[in-house]
Amino acid sequence: MKARAILAYLLFPLTMWYSIVVGIRNLLFDIGILPQQTPAVTTIGIGNLSFGGTGKTPHVEHLIRHLSRSYTTAMLSRGYRRKSKGYQIDDGSHSAQLLGDEAAMVANKFPEATVAVCKNRLRGIERMQQDRKNIQVVVLDDVMQHRFIVPTITIMLTDFHHPFYNDLICPFGNLRESRLGKHRANIIIVTKTPEDVDPITIHNMTDAIKARTYQKVFFSYMTYSAYAPANTAARSNPSKFDNILCFTGIADAKPLIEHLKKNSTVQHIGFADHHEFSKSDIKQIATAFSKMPEGNNAIVTTDKDMARLRDNPHFALLNEIPVYSIGINVAFHKTSSQSFDDAITAIVKENVSLHSLLTNGQAKRP
Repeated sequence: MKARAILAYLLFPLTMWYSIVVGIRNLLFDIGILPQQTPAVTTIGIGNLSFGGTGKTPHVEHLIRHLSRSYTTAMLSRGYRRKSKGYQIDDGSHSAQLLGDEAAMVANKFPEATVAVCKNRLRGIERMQQDRKNIQVVVLDDVMQHRFIVPTITIMLTDFHHPFYNDLICPFGNLRESRLGKHRANIIIVTKTPEDVDPITIHNMTDAIKARTYQKVFFSYMTYSAYAPANTAARSNPSKFDNILCFTGIADAKPLIEHLKKNSTVQHIGFADHHEFSKSDIKQIATAFSKMPEGNNAIVTTDKDMARLRDNPHFALLNEIPVYSIGINVAFHKTSSQSFDDAITAIVKENVSLHSLLTNGQAKRP
């Protein structure tokens, strides 16, 4: 931490220039010089002001799980670190090479949803609507800085342990833009809160956020699915393990490790977010597992990491070791008269109905 603080001060001039450039870009959008467009379909954008680690993917999944019960739902992502180019729609393979790990994981979990990737979100939505004529809702990830598109609902996430209002623009802090960017959000979610967070803390954080009248604030916490067998050496429906070797390539593995430690002794091998696992990495994992104390042991990784490993030929090196994946989900604290799901449903219902009328020529666009 001390080394980072020293580096941050040395890079202070860069922070100032970065702030100016980002501020001018946002101003050009605000005054209409840079164009913005609202898609002709109900869209929900999720993003943050910081450089990752806020739990974006589990919240995207929560929205798709909730909305796909009532609406034909799709997800459009940039497709970070995919091997493909341009617009791509899931072809049924749920391939991380085609879609990127996050989109591939969503496609695998939600076969009822359309999943596509495109760097240009507007073009991506247009292509999705050509490929799937009946799409009613599109969930967009990482949209706070992608301002060429104006979602129907913009959701901003901020980490309970590193809230945006206590942060600074990089490299002094971890923000990608000024805290004023929060005003573009309709909904602000404080993520990764303790499951037993006290009402006073929620009240104090809500005050610190200083939400405007058009903004709603919610608090979410992480939950975890049961262990899912990831290879033939793993058995079905395991309850617990004596020792777990957990390896991850996600932005923040701390909440997951704390969860696993509730019932097992845990050793963690961490890689960078979206890490491409090499043969050497897999051998390192196998070697570390072989050195664990005897007992009912297993390797555990996340669903997001498994999305990349599914295409990885080196994963076969772990065929003799029980490997499991675990899903990271979210739930919401009861903090107001209207739940998060109800708030989303109310807005989506109104907008889907409006788009339906416009499509059928029974209403005029505002």
